[in-house]
Amino acid sequence: MTFRELNLKDDILSAIEELGYVQPMPVQEKTIPFMLEQTADLVALAQTGTGKTAAFGLPVLHMIDASQKKVQALVLAPTRELCIQISNDLKGYSKNMRGMRVVPVYGGEDIRTQLKQLDTPPQIIVATPGRLIDLIERGKIELGGINFLVLDEADEMLNMGFKEDIETILQRTPDTRRTMLFSATMPKEIAMIAKRYMKNYEEITIGTKNSGSENVAHIYYVSQARQHYLVLKRIVDLNPDIYGIVFCRTRQETKEVADKLMHDGYNADALHGDLSQAQRDTVMQKFRIRNIQLLVATDVAARGLDVSDLTHVINYNLPDDVEIYTHRSGRTGRANKKGISVSIIHSKEKFKIKDIERMLKKDFEQQQIPNGLEVCKKQLFHMIDRMENVEVNEEQIDPYMAQIMKQLEYLS
Repeated sequence: MTFRELNLKDDILSAIEELGYVQPMPVQEKTIPFMLEQTADLVALAQTGTGKTAAFGLPVLHMIDASQKKVQALVLAPTRELCIQISNDLKGYSKNMRGMRVVPVYGGEDIRTQLKQLDTPPQIIVATPGRLIDLIERGKIELGGINFLVLDEADEMLNMGFKEDIETILQRTPDTRRTMLFSATMPKEIAMIAKRYMKNYEEITIGTKNSGSENVAHIYYVSQARQHYLVLKRIVDLNPDIYGIVFCRTRQETKEVADKLMHDGYNADALHGDLSQAQRDTVMQKFRIRNIQLLVATDVAARGLDVSDLTHVINYNLPDDVEIYTHRSGRTGRANKKGISVSIIHSKEKFKIKDIERMLKKDFEQQQIPNGLEVCKKQLFHMIDRMENVEVNEEQIDPYMAQIMKQLEYLS
């Protein structure tokens, strides 16, 4: 199936074709026709990184009247980062639609800038719950006329304690609206919100409920608590091209692990709640452009951080909740690439691994902590690989070849 077969407006099709979209991903293939052809609400269970923004963004854009200068759709997201990202994606999809405006509103930025952007009402607002309520109370946003409401990463919003805010916002919207709720997992509170605020909704599941990504291998190492840091270093040394997130339980642990890694010469940094927004943005930007190989983070700090091509997710400690493990491991192995989820556990925690295996219906492999010789061998072959595969511009290097050969003539 192609996007052309989904019967979207031409100005949307032309924009997404310019972005290189040809075939819809599974979540898009299921939700777009449903939204365009049915009238019921929708609960979609899909992992992060499966193409959800286009799954709700394209049908909503198709059904909005760009000639009407009033708020017709609201997208709620848990974090500032996700809010900005969704807004940029929607602007990309709608760039050929005349008069269509998308405005993001979120905390951590000067409210005056956002007030100014709202002087002319946009058709779509993408918001974090707290800032949205602030702007509603200031009389700057009116939700009485919206036709579409999207709750993205709803489980994350509940984890972050936004339940009351979400209910406050839902009460300000008309009963006639259509609601789309996207979530990676389906905890009890989400089922309750769906029951209370949604009309005869349809549930679409991509993959199985609470399952991890198919492309992720799950491995674990058993070690004493005081040895966790040494095991982490061995894991990193064994994977010279690693690009991943190390999850810690507390801000303090995050700082300590990141400081030790940096002190030991690793390309790492920390992301935790004590950072200012500017510091956080700097760290995340460096990680996105791969100036940092390892990001050490708490679950809360990593929310809304959308980075593709992660090779590894490392659980410095196992989380207490299986759903948190699913979320963490789902950050790697995206877009049909392979990923590895590694856990460092204490021997007493083996029962937890069994619980997670049961929930995810996946087998975890216990591996032996690599010794120094194995690490040296891996690093050596990695270096030889790089030498073998280095790309040489022969024209540029030609004038220096005689000198290079002279310098290397003593080598066999």
